[in-house]
Amino acid sequence: MKPSTDGHAEKSAENTETAADALLDRWSRLAKESSLVDPTLYVEYDVKRGLRDVYGHGVLAGLTQIGDVVGAAADGDILVPIPGQLIYRGISITELVDGFVAEDRLGFEETCYLILFGELPNEAELGLFHDWVATHRVLPKRFVHDALLRMPSRDIMNAMARNVLALYVLDENPDDISITNILQQSLRLISTFPVLAVYAYRAYAHHFKDRSLVIRSPLAELSTAENILRMLRPDNQYSKLEAMVLDLTLVLHAEHGGGNNSSFTAHVVSSSGTDTYATIAAALGSLKGPRHGGANIKAVQMFEEIKGEVKDWEDDDEVENYLLRMLNKDAFDRSGLIYGMGHPVYSISDPRTLILKQYAAMLAEEKGLKDEYRLHAKVEALAPAAIAKSRRMYKGVSANIDFYSGFVYSMLNIPPELFTPLFAVSRIVGWCAHRIEEIANSGKIIRPAYKSVAPRRAYVPLNDR
Repeated sequence: MKPSTDGHAEKSAENTETAADALLDRWSRLAKESSLVDPTLYVEYDVKRGLRDVYGHGVLAGLTQIGDVVGAAADGDILVPIPGQLIYRGISITELVDGFVAEDRLGFEETCYLILFGELPNEAELGLFHDWVATHRVLPKRFVHDALLRMPSRDIMNAMARNVLALYVLDENPDDISITNILQQSLRLISTFPVLAVYAYRAYAHHFKDRSLVIRSPLAELSTAENILRMLRPDNQYSKLEAMVLDLTLVLHAEHGGGNNSSFTAHVVSSSGTDTYATIAAALGSLKGPRHGGANIKAVQMFEEIKGEVKDWEDDDEVENYLLRMLNKDAFDRSGLIYGMGHPVYSISDPRTLILKQYAAMLAEEKGLKDEYRLHAKVEALAPAAIAKSRRMYKGVSANIDFYSGFVYSMLNIPPELFTPLFAVSRIVGWCAHRIEEIANSGKIIRPAYKSVAPRRAYVPLNDR
């Protein structure tokens, strides 16, 4: 009988795999070591890492009329921190939200109009805009089946980016970068983004979590926020407060100046002259990162850990001790961060947080989650002092919008997988406005300078290495 060689083959395969792993480890080490830059060189050459100095002041990279993020005011030659301000086309976000509340109506569609066109619509103009968005919200059935449902992704942001690129194929004139064509593409994407997000989640839940595949078409008479809740809920039902709070989160996330990572990405990619679909896919890739759009999920996970580890939620000392453990990398994810605390621009306060916090309290009252809300408020109050105890502070620290937005989404029974996609559903408005602004001004391709600090050396022939 001929002896089996299966064992030899398996051993050979294992050896090959081990050798490949060792080679990849070596290459990874070389790649990392050859990429490291001495941190002291940033000081020597006055390079602002992240385009910000240690005090959080940004390096001016462009001019915009769309949004303004204000955290400091000039006092002579120095900048002094002030309560944060967010301005949409010259209008304070606080005044904008107060106007919607006073008139008892949802405001995201009006916010879209303001950010895109630079002025507030009258009633007739707003009605036409609502109708346009409603008409273009529905995706072709074949696209839904082939692009969204047949290729589910474990990450909804990944699915959205891929499907945005797929929409290029349906566009008869995708590479035309005239303002009229870009605006038309932008309006279609803004209209369909809620559907892309919800359908991508449905496909994910069906394929990876064995849940029923339920696909509901959006209704023309409903707002963006109402359609999202209706398409997600098994019973199609939602309260007036739920719709108002979700609409509010969309309003607050719609724009945040040209310097935030994803909007700056939209500027950079647009400056190359590429198409709208490539630009928005790139912006989605930026927002997907946990340092940008993914922070709200980390905040929710952090609070779940706090609720389990802290026995008395009312005990300031116990809560602060746990926060210090987190900062010392001895608790939660060992990152040394309190998620939702701190912002590159705002130091005294984030105006979005001040607004959302009020409505988070109202929603917590309706949902019977007042204790959870009080825990959030306590951590918000104690965290700045805890951070000051554990590290050197160059500027004040306050809660950013991620601190409460994840909590709000959880109270609305929105799955965590959709937290960042909902951010995208809103922020695409700002991305499109910044793309139009970049193209309208016919600027140069954005190409900042990087100084090489690699030592010069001579080429060595292969046989001499």
